[in-house]
Amino acid sequence: MEMTATQIARELDISRSYLYYLKNNHAFTVEVDENGRPVWNREVLEAIRRVLAERKVPAKEKKEESYKTIRINNRRYLGNKYKLLDFIRRVVQEHCPGISTVADIFAGTGAVASAFTDKKLITNDIMYSNYICHKAWFDSQPYSEEKLVDLILDYNSLRVDEENYMTENFADTYFSREDCARIGYIRENIENLYKKGEINERERALLITSLLYAMDKIAKTCGHYDAYRKGAVFDRHLELALPVPEGTLNANNVCYNEDTNELMKKIEADLVYIDPPYNSRQYCDAYHLLENVARWEKPDVHGVARKMDRSALKSDYCTTRAADAFEDLIRNTKARFILLSYNNMAEKGDERSNAKMSDEDILRILGQKGRVSVYSESYKAFTTGKSDIKENEERLFLCVCEEEREVIPSPLNYTGGKFKLLPQILPLFPRDAGQVVDLFCGGCNVGLNVGASRVLFNDTNEHLIRLFEVFGRMDKETVFGEISRIIDRFGLSRSWEKGYAHYRCGSSSDGLGDYNRKPFLELRKAFNERKERDDLYYLMLYVLIVYSFNNQIRFNRKGEFNLPVGKRDFNPRMQKKLSAFMDRLKSGDYRFTSRDFREIRPEEFPAGTFFYVDPPYLITCATYNEQNGWTEQDERDLLAYLDRVDGCGMRFALSNVVESRGRRNDILADWVEQHPGHYRMIPLDFSYSNSNYHIKDKGSATREVLVVNYG
Repeated sequence: MEMTATQIARELDISRSYLYYLKNNHAFTVEVDENGRPVWNREVLEAIRRVLAERKVPAKEKKEESYKTIRINNRRYLGNKYKLLDFIRRVVQEHCPGISTVADIFAGTGAVASAFTDKKLITNDIMYSNYICHKAWFDSQPYSEEKLVDLILDYNSLRVDEENYMTENFADTYFSREDCARIGYIRENIENLYKKGEINERERALLITSLLYAMDKIAKTCGHYDAYRKGAVFDRHLELALPVPEGTLNANNVCYNEDTNELMKKIEADLVYIDPPYNSRQYCDAYHLLENVARWEKPDVHGVARKMDRSALKSDYCTTRAADAFEDLIRNTKARFILLSYNNMAEKGDERSNAKMSDEDILRILGQKGRVSVYSESYKAFTTGKSDIKENEERLFLCVCEEEREVIPSPLNYTGGKFKLLPQILPLFPRDAGQVVDLFCGGCNVGLNVGASRVLFNDTNEHLIRLFEVFGRMDKETVFGEISRIIDRFGLSRSWEKGYAHYRCGSSSDGLGDYNRKPFLELRKAFNERKERDDLYYLMLYVLIVYSFNNQIRFNRKGEFNLPVGKRDFNPRMQKKLSAFMDRLKSGDYRFTSRDFREIRPEEFPAGTFFYVDPPYLITCATYNEQNGWTEQDERDLLAYLDRVDGCGMRFALSNVVESRGRRNDILADWVEQHPGHYRMIPLDFSYSNSNYHIKDKGSATREVLVVNYG
């Protein structure tokens, strides 16, 4: 009779973790099935009973039903800004209007980010031990609290007597040998559960966070791990608690574990909060042990403090190169507001405590980006007792940036895309929109370049929407790696590596169609036959688009991609467009939906929402308007919809064509005339000479317009 591990543990009145501990230490043998999962049955149950009888397991190893919880601030950390959150919030609320996205790029424990959980958060720290905690506190992946409670109860009831990495390197230093054995076992068990698929990525992060917080609570240190207290009595022992993140988190939150200066070359936000190290105290020296346990790579350690190699984690902000590093950081920062925390210790502490950047450097560097203001509040500095620092103040340097946001193109050559029109229409949009609805988003050219960083993209082309969701969710390295594998799998050209001559093409203008035709058709066939609509399906779709005629997307009535091969491939220009597009997607609070516009209720959006509307044009013959795809009734319904938007007190901008090839859109023209002095028709100067529905009669120009309901 098969039983679950939980059933066996319950019948024996022991913890499930102790059950696995016994199994892993070969106290008894458990068979595995074809998937490598242990087969628990009555024979195993009896074998364990014999082992327990021999070992006389004490009551302490039985499962207890009580557990504690922890919050993000329940951790000691140098420079922690938790006590300054009210000050930081006040400055942001009073001086940084319209914030939708916040990037905390030296996030540490994540305390400042925790003050803005109502926004889209971007967190970063070069320390993995901080990053994994950010994943626990701010990631939106669902997790099972019941599962975590069971594991934490098991870990807390567990008694371990084994040699492992922790006992061999840290016994009776920061922790007792007994606690080191438990730390080593628990950390290894978390990793094994994750590799077996028994816990997901968020659950792994929450368990590691629980372990790190529990270690920090009992460590025999003065708050960091530069040294341990010799001869200390280990009177407190490891007890894990359940981390409790905020109940509602933005689904688009992103956590990074990168060098901050490199990260800033690819992200942007409304508000970038910067809290770099101030002095020569390297955080990787202070928290090497927590970093070691979080990474769990089991490196060699050395010295009295038992430190691992930390050379890759050293920060220039702790050296005389701090000002140069900060200047490079600010040069690459793309934000509306930059908020820098930096105190005025100057020469008031000992040499290691002195600030590495002067006020003159900070003001000069930030001043190159925009207008700078300084706010201050008294703040008690960290000290080990060697420094007597007076009048220490934490300052906030606020820079209101004056640079224009970079305009980036869609990675798709979507019919009717407005990229070439952006210089004309973007200046006509309101600058104070808190949220934008891009009702017919197409290739996302407009919504991705409006001033707001909170945008809902909608389009009835579900393939398009799902593709964008994949680009927004997956990391760039994985996407580019998978694209490369698809190209190689089907034998498509790689002109950016081998050149056009390799494919018997004289130049780029001759094209790669002859070479790619056969592999392209094989890819198209494999894609159309693929049943599972997973990430690979949509990345195959993207490769098809890249190698197809005019880089476009088209499906027939059977739902099959049916464009022929084109003459280009995944060249550097296409790679650059996709890279920039993905960076922008991860920087904003962007959401995607595939619904008929009539299903999106304007009444459900907050005041200040701006609607951009670029529907199929009634009097043109673009690809998306073939086979009566957009009718006069659709046109009337859309205009009535915009009347509803207007009735809600919200602003809209409608892109449309009022005349084309001698035809006139009377429905549109009459509608505008019915709202004199309120709806305005603004003419735009644009030619469709590069599109597949361009006007051959140059004397019959297309009149493209933007209709708005605001001044």
